[in-house]
Amino acid sequence: MRRTIIPIIIATGALMFLNCKSEKQQDTITEDLVESPENDSLKLYAKVKLDADISHLSEKEKAMLMLFIQASEIMDEIFWYEAYGDKNELLAKVPESFKNYTIINYGPWDRLNGNLPFIQGFGEKPKGANFYPADMTVEEFEKANLLKGKDPYTLVRRDENGKLYTIPYNEHFKSQVRKAADLLRRAASFAEDTGLKNYLNLRADALETDNYFPSDIAWMDMKSNRLDLVIGPIENYEDELFGYKTAHSAYVLIKDMEWSKKLEKYASFLPELQSNLPINDKYKAESPGTDSDLNAYDVVYYAGDCNAGGKTIAINLPNDERVQLEKGTRRLQLKNTMRAKFDKIMKPIADILIDESQRKHVTFDAFFSNVMFHEVAHGLGIKNTINGKGSVRDALKEQNSHLEEGKADILGLYMVNQLHKKGEIKGDNKDFYVTFLAGIFRSVRFGTSAHGSANMICFNYFQEQKAFERTENGTYKVNFENMEKAMNGLSELILTLQGNGDYDGVVKLTKEKGNISSELQKDLDKLRTAKIPDDIIFEQGVKVLGL
Repeated sequence: MRRTIIPIIIATGALMFLNCKSEKQQDTITEDLVESPENDSLKLYAKVKLDADISHLSEKEKAMLMLFIQASEIMDEIFWYEAYGDKNELLAKVPESFKNYTIINYGPWDRLNGNLPFIQGFGEKPKGANFYPADMTVEEFEKANLLKGKDPYTLVRRDENGKLYTIPYNEHFKSQVRKAADLLRRAASFAEDTGLKNYLNLRADALETDNYFPSDIAWMDMKSNRLDLVIGPIENYEDELFGYKTAHSAYVLIKDMEWSKKLEKYASFLPELQSNLPINDKYKAESPGTDSDLNAYDVVYYAGDCNAGGKTIAINLPNDERVQLEKGTRRLQLKNTMRAKFDKIMKPIADILIDESQRKHVTFDAFFSNVMFHEVAHGLGIKNTINGKGSVRDALKEQNSHLEEGKADILGLYMVNQLHKKGEIKGDNKDFYVTFLAGIFRSVRFGTSAHGSANMICFNYFQEQKAFERTENGTYKVNFENMEKAMNGLSELILTLQGNGDYDGVVKLTKEKGNISSELQKDLDKLRTAKIPDDIIFEQGVKVLGL
């Protein structure tokens, strides 16, 4: 089937962006912006229509979808500020030919190419994005000992005397979160599912107070809802300085009730899988929450952090360790987006980089399972260090995100392998291994993002353990006999680093194994020559859904 590649295009829906006060960023912006001469370094994005069958929804549910999308647009506006600053000021200065690419990246830095600036006149992206003053140093922050300086829901700013201070999200974004909260409460008034109604009202309160725990618990408790909305400050990937600050994001979701029913059974295996992890007992003493569940969704709107650069295809939330220990987590498989990435990216990559004798093992079912159990695996392992260093997140700081993603990658494969042996997952086990390798080639193109670094560590470790080989013609072939040994070895390494809160050890591992070799880069360049998309962008919104 012929695939049409549409590079660097973004849907221009009728979104209303409110003005957002921005701090001046004189160090990164000049008045004279010109196009980058390195246009061939820019990434390719395939355009995907983000629609779904809504014929089975009631009129009240359709009204809720519209309100969800309006609230999501506000999250998009807030994320622009967190990622860059004043969106309108930036776009007014960006060359016309670069505006779409700037919108895709929520700024002038290429998210799938190590956050390098793609327009002349811009310096490096601040590690702390716009959560902190661009000129603030790590030493200055630590010396200031700010009230709630590490709180995930505060910004750090300077006063007129140059002194650092914090301001809560609910204060800084007061007008925006008030509007979003009002939209959620209006949506709650239409909700006939009591769990969803309760969650929406509590999430509205959370946006206005920065207290997300009650709404996270309510979100875990709701089970029978057909619609879902993940909204608020959630992931900390954007804060590459410390990993403390969360960025605003939103997903509007329609649950596939039939698929979700099929996935229910897997959550019950978590305690057994935790106890069987290939590591010393002290690193798996914690018990995952028993209320975890798996669900499949069609996502009909992305906004903010999750829409920036590489698009999320599965979610594991909440991130609050207190909720995880009490309730577990919910894993959301975004199957329509997953299918789009498989068809437009994974299969074309496999046709170029996977040895011809093994290409038949790259399947959507294996891709779906690997991604699903990646999210489930976030709930395995350890959340608090074994030596009094506090939570793993706090001990590893900015190194936590990519190591956690690496843990989820490798433990997800471990879970698939274990459940396949038990007969709980059908199909050829070779499919999961070969598809996993093809998935690494897809994800390492994410540059230095958490997912990109995690996949490079895995690739280099597996290569050292001879879990695969590179053939003379530049394709890759899985060595099935060595795959399980490499999988268990990397699992043990990552879990040990997390349990020990070994910050220096993670830095060393990333430095040694988190980079793309010149040989691999030459092979990845073949994908560029063949115009294989790096990721996807969406045509989305009310009109696309036919509302």
